[in-house]
Amino acid sequence: MEDSSVASMRREQIVCAALELYEQKGIDRTSVKDIAEQAGITRSLFYHYFERKEEVTDAILDRYVEGFTGAVCSWNEGRTRLDVEGALRDCVALLRRELFGRDAFRQLLLKDENASLYLRFLQSSAEAVARYLTETTAEDYVRYHKIEISHVYESFYLLVFGLIGYLRQHPDAPDDVIAALIADTLHLDL
Repeated sequence: MEDSSVASMRREQIVCAALELYEQKGIDRTSVKDIAEQAGITRSLFYHYFERKEEVTDAILDRYVEGFTGAVCSWNEGRTRLDVEGALRDCVALLRRELFGRDAFRQLLLKDENASLYLRFLQSSAEAVARYLTETTAEDYVRYHKIEISHVYESFYLLVFGLIGYLRQHPDAPDDVIAALIADTLHLDL
């Protein structure tokens, strides 16, 4: 039986090789053979860790979702309590940074040919961030303000999903419009 740290290390090696190739060649032009060669392993060893290339892609996508959620957690922990306008301003900056970061994989997500991958990122991010915000930020907000939305998780989910989609189509939308959309959707007490 394989040691879990060895398995984890080998999976990481494969994921890093795939990410590097995706950034160089694109997702569709990268094969399992390419990934195995880049990782310095055989194709059969690749299949020991991943049944198909899409599973490696999902592992990469999971990293980006975790990174996005982690950025939201950092924003939440660093925001000044009761400064709703400042929190909104910082939130909009975070969205732009996380969605339009200049690493090559983020740019791949924005290409039309990767629409299904982008949609998975969008759904997973909306779910993770909505869950986190419902359990933290919304509860903190309720301590100091009346919350006027009935379905908190669902509202956050739709808000995150909609904001990411809107910003993808309108990357030059003014920050104050994005902040107003958030405030209006959540009925924030400004």
